[in-house]
Amino acid sequence: MKAIILARVSTEEQKEAGNSLPAQIERLKTYCKNRGFEIAKIFSFDESAYKTKRDEFDDILKYLKTDKEKIVVCFDKVDRFSRNVFDKRVAYLYELAMQDKIELHFASDNLAITANISATEKFHFGINLGLAKYYSDAISDNVKRAYENKIRKGEWIGKAPVGYLNTPDEAGNKSIIPDPARSHFIIEMFKKYGLGGLPIKTIHEEMKKLGLRGTGKGFKPLSGGMVYHILRNPFYYSQMRIKDKLYPHKYPPLITKDLFDKCQEVMASYHKKPFKYASKPYMFRGLIKCAECGCTITPETSKGHTYYSCTNFKGLHSKRIYVPEEKLLEPVLKALEGIQLPDDRVKEIIEDIKSSQKNKNRFHDKALAGLQQEYATIQKRIDRLFDLRIDDPSITNDMFNNKIKELKENQMEITVKLQQYTQADENYYITASTVLNLAQRALSIFQNSEVMEKRQLLNFLLQNPQLQGRNLVFTLKAPFDTVLEANRYVEMLRR
Repeated sequence: MKAIILARVSTEEQKEAGNSLPAQIERLKTYCKNRGFEIAKIFSFDESAYKTKRDEFDDILKYLKTDKEKIVVCFDKVDRFSRNVFDKRVAYLYELAMQDKIELHFASDNLAITANISATEKFHFGINLGLAKYYSDAISDNVKRAYENKIRKGEWIGKAPVGYLNTPDEAGNKSIIPDPARSHFIIEMFKKYGLGGLPIKTIHEEMKKLGLRGTGKGFKPLSGGMVYHILRNPFYYSQMRIKDKLYPHKYPPLITKDLFDKCQEVMASYHKKPFKYASKPYMFRGLIKCAECGCTITPETSKGHTYYSCTNFKGLHSKRIYVPEEKLLEPVLKALEGIQLPDDRVKEIIEDIKSSQKNKNRFHDKALAGLQQEYATIQKRIDRLFDLRIDDPSITNDMFNNKIKELKENQMEITVKLQQYTQADENYYITASTVLNLAQRALSIFQNSEVMEKRQLLNFLLQNPQLQGRNLVFTLKAPFDTVLEANRYVEMLRR
């Protein structure tokens, strides 16, 4: 009788152990030889017997349908056949065997399914299928428990995102660290998008020129879609997204949550420019709203000059008004001139910062210790909850998951605060330095910058810019509004 051999593995461990494909094939060849079967074809593949989609196995079914002769189908064991008793393929092949169109032989289990099998042999076959399914279910449960434990510890399972590297730690365990060669690219991408207002297309082109590549096979250059997904990935500020839920991870963040949130606000804003205009270097593009209807003020070039007008999307204007860019710049230049600080005033501010540093340090240390204690307390509650779930069957999955989610969200908030306090000293001086430098040289910096740099500065300084008729009105963001008021007050005293 003609026979076909089916050898299958589903894990790397099986490939290397006694269930390897060559080992199965040799056992089945011997089995066929001892029973006088003529081997017509050998199928050998790597595929899970527990999944619904089994393309390789379906190819074998097609082969059986095309062959009109009775065929012996040889497996090493029942679990090489299937580990899912509800698999339609099990019922199909079993029915073919009952119709005497095929025979199912399981060499190592010393079991053959034919049209004439006894009730005992049917029971034996059913028990083997049930045990195979139980084994898979037990493995699945263990994997789920291990997965939950890793999530609880803040460990990411899988390939590290672009800007990070998978690497073993000092103890030899799998870990993730910032990629020293590429992490700065990721930081720049978030800054350019969230703070600089650059579109994804422009950021993608810049990163491509700088040579940033992905982590996939061949390290191909990043696509525009990958840039979008990077800017949407909370992993970079210390949260990992798993099945649309966020969990804190233990790896070093590349950006702050504030910067990530700003990027999401930009991405969600309805006034983003159409893609075809994304790379044109207009200074006020996307920054100004119409004070009358709230629509976006858009730029266009005519005869070498740039003009801005309301899109009038809501149809509230009877006439479209075009305002030259030079007209919009007038109040901006006046404000930049107004926040300039003289050298003596800068010295006074520096002295004030030094005198307040002692009190700030005491507050900083006390707040940091309190947050760390609060985080540890929540972690103890999470650990107790896991133990309680095992001991108390009355706790449902929904009750457990909702409470864990609540505690993890509390920890996430504390993590963000810890990060902010940890960086407080650095940010304190960076902010002071930025304010003082801009206050001293804001006008000259703006006048000597390129268009895109001017956009970044305007986005950094201006708050709620609107076009009222032909005039640009706005307020300065803190603390530059305070600097402007202080300078005006000093000027008034001098008069």
